[in-house]
Amino acid sequence: MIKHLSVRGAFAAMLGLPTFAMAALPVIEVYKSASCGCCSAWIKHLETNGFTVRAKNVEMPAQYRKLAGIPDALGSCHTGLVNGYAIEGHVPASEIKQLLREKPKAKGLAVPAMPMGSPGMEGPRKDAYDVLLVKGNGSTEVYKHYK
Repeated sequence: MIKHLSVRGAFAAMLGLPTFAMAALPVIEVYKSASCGCCSAWIKHLETNGFTVRAKNVEMPAQYRKLAGIPDALGSCHTGLVNGYAIEGHVPASEIKQLLREKPKAKGLAVPAMPMGSPGMEGPRKDAYDVLLVKGNGSTEVYKHYK
């Protein structure tokens, strides 16, 4: 009987582990246009990778980029906010997780424009693009390069 309960407990714990791991990721608030399909596809990418997303359809998404201190030159179609960081554009979930682990002194991450092949912009063509770390003064450095 005890062995049976131990096996059941271990099995239940294994099933609960992925849920616990996903719950540990913070909520990302995303400000986007209601009509933007690629924004919705990026949100699905985040959710598939364990994030909870609170999407807010707004009239002028660029206002949220400005409020977060992200320069217009780095702009895209949506802005996310998570744990004090801004996430501008089609940033892969893996880089957001890395940012949250490393906790650099920065405003956040950006993928300017809408490069083909980035999360939410999948298709037959894949363009090279950079995920940029946006520093406090607005300057950037390449955080990750995708080919």
